[in-house]
Amino acid sequence: MTVPLSILDLSPVSTGSTPQQALHNTIDLAQHAEQWGYHRYWLAEHHFVAVASSSSITLIGLVAAATTRIRVGSAAVQVGHHTSASIVEAFGTIDALYPGRLDLGLGRSGHRRIQFGAEAARPKGGKTVGDSVTGRTEIRDGVVVPPPFDPRRIVDRSRFIASLSTLQQRGAQPLDFAEQVEEVRALLDGAFVSPEGVALHAVPGEGAQVQLWLFGSTAGESAELAGRLGLPFAAAYHVSPGTALDAIESYRAAFRPSPILAEPYVVISADVVVAHDDATAQLLAAGYGHWVHSIRSGAGAAPYPDPATIEPLTADQQRLVDDRLATQFVGAPSTVVERLAALQQVSGADELLVTSVTYRHADRLESHRLLAEAWGLRAARAARIPAG
Repeated sequence: MTVPLSILDLSPVSTGSTPQQALHNTIDLAQHAEQWGYHRYWLAEHHFVAVASSSSITLIGLVAAATTRIRVGSAAVQVGHHTSASIVEAFGTIDALYPGRLDLGLGRSGHRRIQFGAEAARPKGGKTVGDSVTGRTEIRDGVVVPPPFDPRRIVDRSRFIASLSTLQQRGAQPLDFAEQVEEVRALLDGAFVSPEGVALHAVPGEGAQVQLWLFGSTAGESAELAGRLGLPFAAAYHVSPGTALDAIESYRAAFRPSPILAEPYVVISADVVVAHDDATAQLLAAGYGHWVHSIRSGAGAAPYPDPATIEPLTADQQRLVDDRLATQFVGAPSTVVERLAALQQVSGADELLVTSVTYRHADRLESHRLLAEAWGLRAARAARIPAG
């Protein structure tokens, strides 16, 4: 049976456009996604860059108001930038008006510690197809698994550090990720007790019909915690293709059944651009490397470039983004469906999460429409998994 397909949206701002237009585009895509049979519509949280989803929880409420059936959620709330109470109260407010449709995804933000060393990928077999700056790339049954990206290759981290300090109250000490996840769970369940021993109740928020998810990209704390708590887990292959499969393995190894899940449930993400033919899709995706380079150079995501006006990447720029280019799914519907099916098979994912960034909103719409049609979403609508 074809697994469900969902959308991750960053609300990207294109060169020459505005955040206001990007937000209108997000609402438009969400409404179309619902019509086309996508299962979920998730919003990412990014700050001080050319994407309009910085206030992702606000945008989740707006998307929920503009749609009627599709599940809407966060991918993910970066908990280090929020208190547990603010997260639960915000989601509880939206759920009070649009009950039973929200996915509360939590992610471990990087401001508590920055890992400058590359995480070594555990060997899993596969065919070696070449060498890159940090190791060997493998092909696992049609899925490209590059070496883990080494953050030491990011030359300028000053903007990143400044952003993190700005997003936190001066002098505040963020909680350990596991501790904050437990606080969120307790507030939702009505079992929260403050450090002073006082029982507090989130209004709204307590008893909200939200589905809790954890997000991760490596075989580390987030994956293991999701498994121990018996929560669903989302692995970010589109951001960290060299470690996402290891994250899923770690999650499954740690999984313990819970009242929420009897067995593991995995979503894996992929960056896609679909057009009527491979050549057109390649043209539409031509600016992707430049966009990723703006992120990895330390400058932060730039306005998405017009592929008709860009210059080719230099050799050094290309090396900084080659893993992301090799793992972007670009082509005609049949091409992308074949690659997504391979990713699903290799990862064993229960659901696929696709994100698509193009210069023109019309091309992004068409990419998602063509994929929905080729994946058979309309025909599969009645066979979707339960919401919980």
